Amino acid sequence: MLQGLRTVVYPVGNLGKARAWYEEVLEQAPYFDEPFYVGFNVGGYELGLVPENTVAGPAGPTAYWGVPDATAAYARLLALGAHPSDDVHDVGSGILLGAVLDPFGNLLGVIQNPHFTLPG
Repeated sequence: MLQGLRTVVYPVGNLGKARAWYEEVLEQAPYFDEPFYVGFNVGGYELGLVPENTVAGPAGPTAYWGVPDATAAYARLLALGAHPSDDVHDVGSGILLGAVLDPFGNLLGVIQNPHFTLPG
């Protein structure tokens, strides 16, 4: 089911300041820049920034694992004992993501990104 790590999302207190800092760190502008999400392509993987008041569940970063079908993967994780955290939803451009709390309290995200191709 899991195809590999795709995205890590950091909740931040000030999206504008975080965007500027990561631009400097990464020496590149984000490829996606909206008030609800800023995304950087880092070597074929994504580093995302979101306003911290939009994050459900535990604070801290969420790793999103690539899946071919986010809705099916989310349902399977729930069936295996995970608890809902962030229902699968479209974040723009056909990208679907959602997150569950695993039985141990960790956030586990799934992402279906039709624009992502594996490196190599």
